Amino acid sequence: MIADDQAMVRTGFGMILGAQPDMEVVGEAADGVEAVAEARRLKPDVALMDIRMPRMDGLQALRLLAGPDVPDPVKVVVVTTFDLDEYVHQALLGGAAGFLLKDSGPALLIEAVRAAASGDALVSPSITVRLLRHLAAPAPSGGDGGLSPRELEVVRLTARGQTNAEIAGELFISVGTVKTHLGSIHTKLGTRNRVEIAAWAWERRLVA
Repeated sequence: MIADDQAMVRTGFGMILGAQPDMEVVGEAADGVEAVAEARRLKPDVALMDIRMPRMDGLQALRLLAGPDVPDPVKVVVVTTFDLDEYVHQALLGGAAGFLLKDSGPALLIEAVRAAASGDALVSPSITVRLLRHLAAPAPSGGDGGLSPRELEVVRLTARGQTNAEIAGELFISVGTVKTHLGSIHTKLGTRNRVEIAAWAWERRLVA
């Protein structure tokens, strides 16, 4: 499902995604209120959500669809022209399964949808490196979350936006082992996807 107040953006994204053999656009929304209603009605595998929309902004819609207290969260990828630190932070804490800039290009858009659908998450590399490290939130207490040294290494590489294959290559372990570590990390930290792991790491200044 695509939620954006600009018809041209909805049409453009729809053409890009609709051309993929494994994707189908099942619905559209022009504002946040409609986005929440349509997502609850259609139950899409993934919802693309703009931030600045009439009636209800995308961040509020995100919290209603994917927030921590939502029993059956929708996988929401935030796609916006606004790469402000505060937007990124709120989206991560609100349960986003990805954060993408509209000028990222078709390939990254498709990759972000596939990642979200598979339970993974993608954040624009420029955001991961340039913005998350500048989040001004104070480091919460709680130390290392009970993670092992190897799990902390996986967390740091995840927070830098690396894929499972890249993490495996850097740590000289298999992709399956990386996935096992990520499963353990999710359990210990109470996170649901890579984006929340990245937010946890950056807030605690675990990434230089």
